[in-house]
Amino acid sequence: MTATRSAILASVLLFSVSARAAEFNLGELAKAGKINVHNRTLNHSTSGSSEVVLLDAAPGDGLAWIDGVVFSAGTIELEIRGRNRPGQSFVGIAFHGQDNQAFDAVYLRPFNFQSAERGNHSLQYISMPEHDWSELRSNHPGKFESAIKPAPDPESCVTLKLVVTKTNVTAYVNGAEQPALKVDLLSERSAGKVGLWVGNGSDGWFRNLKIEPRE
Repeated sequence: MTATRSAILASVLLFSVSARAAEFNLGELAKAGKINVHNRTLNHSTSGSSEVVLLDAAPGDGLAWIDGVVFSAGTIELEIRGRNRPGQSFVGIAFHGQDNQAFDAVYLRPFNFQSAERGNHSLQYISMPEHDWSELRSNHPGKFESAIKPAPDPESCVTLKLVVTKTNVTAYVNGAEQPALKVDLLSERSAGKVGLWVGNGSDGWFRNLKIEPRE
C-alpha cells in the first residue's frame, strides 16, 4: 500500500469514528503519521506483522494517541501483548484523554495472570492524575483491580474490550461473557482521546483497535 493510500485510509477511518464503528490498522496509521506518541518510540517495522505496533520500554508512562479520535461512550477493543516480567509489564487502553497527564485507563499486568499470590492484581483501572494504582489500592483495596478468569498465558496476545458509559467502565477479556472488572469512573471527563498505554519500564505490542461510539 502506498503512502498516499495509507494516508487516505487513515483519514477515512478517523473521520468515521465519530459517527459509527471503525476498525484501525495501527501499522498503517503509524506509517501515515496518525499516532501521536508521548515518552516512547513507536515501531511498526520490526513487530513481525504490518498490523502490529510496538511501544518500547522507558522510564515513566508512555502513551500513543490515535489522531483525530474523540470518544465519549461506547466500546473500545484492542489486542495487547505484554511480557511475563514481574513489575515490568503494564499494558492497556487510555480513554477520555485530555492531555498526557489527564486520562482514564484500564490496563493489564500479564506477570500476575497466573500468580496464586498476585492474581487479583491482573487488571487495573486508573484515573489520572488524581487516582493512580497506588492511591486506589491504598484507599479502595480490591475495588479498582481484579483477577482474570480463566487466566491467560502471560506471554499471549490478550483481547481487552472496554464498555464505557457516562458513569462507569466495564472490562471484558478474551471474549468472556462475564466482565473481569466493572467500576465507576472517577473523573468528570465526559469525552476525550483514545490511545495505547504502557506503564513505567514497560513495552507492549498492540493491534486491531476497534471503536464503536454510542449515545
